[in-house]
Amino acid sequence: MENPVIILGAQTVGTAALDAFLSNDVVVYCLLDDDQKLQGTELLDVPVMGNTDDGELLKLLGKKCEVFVATEDTASRRSLTQMLRTEYEAVPVNAIHARASVSQHATLGHGNYVGPNAVVAATATLGNGCLLGPNVVVEARANVGDYVQLGSGALLGADVQVGEQAFVGAGAVVVAGVKIGDKARVGAGSVVVADVPNGQTVFGNPAVKV
Repeated sequence: MENPVIILGAQTVGTAALDAFLSNDVVVYCLLDDDQKLQGTELLDVPVMGNTDDGELLKLLGKKCEVFVATEDTASRRSLTQMLRTEYEAVPVNAIHARASVSQHATLGHGNYVGPNAVVAATATLGNGCLLGPNVVVEARANVGDYVQLGSGALLGADVQVGEQAFVGAGAVVVAGVKIGDKARVGAGSVVVADVPNGQTVFGNPAVKV
C-alpha cells in the first residue's frame, strides 16, 4: 500500500500488526494507545503518540494515511471501527504478514490480521476485524464471521462456519462442516466434532460443554 498506516492499539495485537506491516515494507506512521504509560515510548522504533481517539492524528486518515484497529478487546475493536467509518469515512486495512499464505481466490473483509505462516485457502471467507494467529489454517469454503479470533495453530476444516465474535483457542481443530455459533468459545487444543450453539464454551477431545 502506498500510504503509511496508523495503528490503533500498541499492545499484543498492535505489536503483531506492526510486525505484519513491517514485513511487507509498509511504513507505519505511529501507534495510538489509551494507556498513558505507553504514550511517548516506541515500539519497534515506531512512536506511540496518543490516545486512540486523537482527532489531530486521525484527521490524516484518507488521502494521507490508512488505519488498522489493533485493540485487544473485541467490543473496543468494533466501536473504534464504527467510529472510523462514521466520523472519518475510513475503513481499516488488512494486516497480512509477508509469510502468511492467503489465496487470491479467498474473500476477505476489512481490518483483518493474518499472522505469519497462517493459511487462508481458496474459497474461504473472512469477515471484518478478525484476528488469525500464527500457523492458523482456514480450509476451503470455511466461512469466518466478523470479529472472530483464531489462536495460534487453530485449524478450521472445509465448510466450517464460525459465527461473529467467536473465539477458537490455540491448537484447536474444528472438523469439516461443523458450525460454531456467535460468541461461542472453543478452548485451546480442543477437537470440535459437533456444532457449538451461540454463546457456548466447549473444551476437550472431543469438545464438550463446560
